Amino acid sequence: MKSIAKDMSLAPSGHAKIEWVKNFMPVMSAIDKEFSQSKPFAGKKIAISLHVEAKTAYMAEVFQHAGAQVALTGCNPLSTQDDVVAALIEDGVTVCAIHGCNPAEYENFIDSVLDIQPDMIIDDGGDLVNQIHTKRRELIPNIIGGSEETTTGVKRLHNMEARGELAFPMIAANDAYCKYLFDNRYGTGQSTWDGIMRTTNLVVAGKNVVIAGYGWCGKGAAMRAKGLGANVIVTEVDPIKAIEAVFDGFRVMPMSEAAKVGDIFLTVTGDKDVIVDEHFKVMKSGAVLANAGHFDVEINIPQLEGQSVSRKTVRNNVEEFLLKDGRKIYLLAEGRLVNLASGDGHPAEIMDLSFAVQFFSAAHILHNHEKLENKVYLMPEEINAKIAEIKLDSIGVKIDSLTEEQKIYLSL
Repeated sequence: MKSIAKDMSLAPSGHAKIEWVKNFMPVMSAIDKEFSQSKPFAGKKIAISLHVEAKTAYMAEVFQHAGAQVALTGCNPLSTQDDVVAALIEDGVTVCAIHGCNPAEYENFIDSVLDIQPDMIIDDGGDLVNQIHTKRRELIPNIIGGSEETTTGVKRLHNMEARGELAFPMIAANDAYCKYLFDNRYGTGQSTWDGIMRTTNLVVAGKNVVIAGYGWCGKGAAMRAKGLGANVIVTEVDPIKAIEAVFDGFRVMPMSEAAKVGDIFLTVTGDKDVIVDEHFKVMKSGAVLANAGHFDVEINIPQLEGQSVSRKTVRNNVEEFLLKDGRKIYLLAEGRLVNLASGDGHPAEIMDLSFAVQFFSAAHILHNHEKLENKVYLMPEEINAKIAEIKLDSIGVKIDSLTEEQKIYLSL
């Protein structure tokens, strides 16, 4: 199969980005050093759908060095970086991805990487799994399993398992401690505000920031907004998470009330129609809307457009909706993942942990698939501990260990 790229002349810029992140991903470098020698994935084909940027590129190369034949595509049309695509292709990885592709092209790229006839898949959001189960079922007998990167995709997998539809084992990489405790909280927390601030060039301090959803991503986004000096409001449907937000020092209220006072809105729920008609009608003029959930359905854009007399781009990744009463509402990154569509995604040090989880999830599937059922699995805890130990060692942090007497005491 052939790679598809926008412009191969962009490769030097992509190589520079990949070399930069390698300096800050010591866990992946340790994995690369060890498994490029033993090549456990020799003879295996891996189809990957992730955000095609520098950290992902390094992970793809590590799998390739470990013996795998890799085919990579994006999981979001606006998060692909064309220079990174070109660099990866020069390095021998098959890539089918173009920034800003339309829905038909996006699906074609998904199909193209599946043409590799994969033994394993690595998914982000569930589009590979969905395509295999709905339109490419001839591939199922050859697939031994895979892993899923994000909360939305894991929810889709659990729904498929509950309906008895899941045709091969999948590991919920998102639910590993070394993923969600750091990636979802610190990664999303920092990269989301990086995307919002670089896109708008507006101050955060003193503004009312509304965070919709107080899961791990919402916690991180609220924490960073507070650190930037914002007055943080949280909206939730889960009473336990709502209490947690209150105890963390944030105001909690329904979106119908928050919509009246918010200056910046950020959705991180994984659900649709979080901000809709009734909310747009009461928002301040100048309100900024952003989303960090996987799909562009949390802010109901058709309803916003229905209230508007014009829609135009006023800055890169900023659209202005002029409402019939003269108010202006600004939407960032077409309602897609603002941290990747308007930024570079999570910091390299964070993705070092997340992609280590992906690598060891794939290795676990490789060595144990014959014993696994068509279910969603958590990554074994000893692998989480191994990743954390490698990370601590790389940053020079030492910890205590239990004595034999302490182990005996705890076992009683």
